[in-house]
Amino acid sequence: MYLRNAKSSDLAHVMELSELTDPNSATVRVRFHAGEEAGEPVSVQKSELSFASGEALPKCWLDPHYRVSF
Repeated sequence: MYLRNAKSSDLAHVMELSELTDPNSATVRVRFHAGEEAGEPVSVQKSELSFASGEALPKCWLDPHYRVSF
């Protein structure tokens, strides 16, 4: 799955979808794409990523307590 870095607008290929959808994990390993070559895998904060359309990631992927309301 490709996501966009919110700060730089670079595309990032998510290495493991299970890391992305796990709300208890704050980071995810990605490979940034610049031109034709994929970069080395790096860990980034999920809060820095969005879908390629600019839409934010679902809250259930970011917050383990998303169902709790105070």
